[in-house]
Amino acid sequence: MKLMKQLLAMATIAFATAAQAAPAVEAPDVLVKRISQDVIDTAKTDKAIQAGDIKRVTELVESKILPYVDFQRMTALAAGRYWRDATPDQQKQLSNEFRTLLIYTYSGALSQIKNETVEFKPLRADPSDTEVEVRSQVNMARGEPVPLNYRVAKTPAGWKIYDINVLGAWLVETYKSSFASEISKGGIDGLIKTLQAKNKALASRPAVKAK
Repeated sequence: MKLMKQLLAMATIAFATAAQAAPAVEAPDVLVKRISQDVIDTAKTDKAIQAGDIKRVTELVESKILPYVDFQRMTALAAGRYWRDATPDQQKQLSNEFRTLLIYTYSGALSQIKNETVEFKPLRADPSDTEVEVRSQVNMARGEPVPLNYRVAKTPAGWKIYDINVLGAWLVETYKSSFASEISKGGIDGLIKTLQAKNKALASRPAVKAK
């Protein structure tokens, strides 16, 4: 459980670096590097975010992060083979609930961003590639740097992130087993209800103030 919290905290910074859209011709690593400081600075200086204000955190995530993350593909990967069996309405509900879960899950960690910085590695890809892995590391105020990588795909709407690797673990994989377990017990609708219940509980929790 402690490891999961660490993964989520680091993934928050990872998602925070993927903030705004850029022309499709711009290399994905250049895109992420160029706009990363904007979101990190906002998280550091916005008093409402630092106080754990879920509304303000949600506004930041929805305006600067969500448009550039392919949540449908991310959800499909997490659901695995069960995704193909879901109706379009179930797929939409599941994707929306998963997105909401990530927003709530990361809100506490987002308010904890203080002096971390992100350092990017040289991109190992050909100009013609439509899917690449952007490698970076989070430099902590204390302790060793934390490696994290992004899986990014080129879409008609530009580059979009669909998975993140933190400390050697891909985000999608951390949810895949739990999704499969819930689906085996109650089907896709059962998983949707479980996520709805978690989101309701998270929405009602008190704000987590930064220390």
